[in-house]
Amino acid sequence: MSEAQGGGARDRDARGFPAFPARRGGRARGQSFWAAQWTEAMEDVWPEEGPLKKGRSFARTGRIGPITVSPGRVAAEVYGGEETYRTRLTLTVLDYDEWELLWEKTADRPAETGALLAGDLPEDLLEAVEDARVRMLPGYGDLDADCGCDALDHPCQHATALAYQLSWLLDSDPWLLLLIRGRAAGEAVEELKSALLLRALAGDEEEDEPGETGTETEPATTPPAPDPGTYAAQRAVYARPATPLPALPPLPEPPAAPEEPPTGIEAGPLDRLAADAALRARELLAHAHGFGTALPEPLDVWQDTVRLAATHPDPRVVQRLRTGCGRPGEDLDRAAAAWRTGGRAALDVLEHPWTPPAQQTARARTALATAWEAEELPPITVEGNHWTLTGRDLQLRLGRDGRWYPYRRRDTGWWPAGPPSTDPAQTLADLTGLTDDDEQL
Repeated sequence: MSEAQGGGARDRDARGFPAFPARRGGRARGQSFWAAQWTEAMEDVWPEEGPLKKGRSFARTGRIGPITVSPGRVAAEVYGGEETYRTRLTLTVLDYDEWELLWEKTADRPAETGALLAGDLPEDLLEAVEDARVRMLPGYGDLDADCGCDALDHPCQHATALAYQLSWLLDSDPWLLLLIRGRAAGEAVEELKSALLLRALAGDEEEDEPGETGTETEPATTPPAPDPGTYAAQRAVYARPATPLPALPPLPEPPAAPEEPPTGIEAGPLDRLAADAALRARELLAHAHGFGTALPEPLDVWQDTVRLAATHPDPRVVQRLRTGCGRPGEDLDRAAAAWRTGGRAALDVLEHPWTPPAQQTARARTALATAWEAEELPPITVEGNHWTLTGRDLQLRLGRDGRWYPYRRRDTGWWPAGPPSTDPAQTLADLTGLTDDDEQL
């Protein structure tokens, strides 16, 4: 197939799939038969465990955009920090003779043929693929990757992550394996039907050869030609000139934006006040659901100072708070960063360590062991409500509100690293995925 032909087939048969959301730890490999076959073959082609492990971690972060699968190519945009990269996997498209041979070998297998015609991709199709000596799964020199990240690893973590996400797609649609090799599902079934028809016709010709049965065939009759006037009315209709459409009306002028807000209040402070009110409402709701034995107390002086530093739109006010709060300015900066992730509950997590009940700790360990593959779960040191990833400068902190808060070590200590989650595996996956990506960048 030429480049022009390949491009045309790719555009015609391309299929798009929405981006996968971020996943908690879990397995990065697809679970179905064809997904497992794809993953095993891909990992044989790219056997270095380092890029594969990074790819499995990155695949769960939700940073891979919508995926396009087309003949010879799987492509997606990958969001790596502040940069966006175009990542592609390329495979060899089978030519016409290879497809014809594959369908001939498939036609020898009634069970597989019946399954394909019924819309299923049977596992035993691999035997027909081997008989035809064609490639359905990736092999050496057949699978390649290209990414704009310019990483030293080849393939990079973005390409291997895309390959793992393709196995997720194969869980629900194994026919994509045929599409990558050059045949959409409908086209593949029609070609198989043609192979079966040719085989049937060849069998009929062998049975009806003259002299074998002693019967004579009657000459075929030619159908009469249609009357020339039969379609005259239809031709007259299509011969009429097309009536031009009326011109579009002009676009209206864009509405003029008011120079000042109608209320005289800018939107920026309102956004922060609304967010602060939402945090207060969440504290009340958490109490209503059993987190905490008493209603939240009014904010003390320090807490209110932190709230203002986290939400006030004027940097001059924040600077005055840093100067007059009675603590080092960096303490206020860190506390404000915590407040922005979860209000007073997040500030409490920053400043007050505690020891959770043993049952709550055991549930968290079970959640991590269930969601992560054994070889990928980082070693963790537990001290009270602080769960520190050994050698990674990363930490999870369990709040009294039942949420897990991510932290990252800086030169001056531990700093909040993002919003919390009730699922420790999800928080850990987000934290380690972000860190792996930052290291790659």
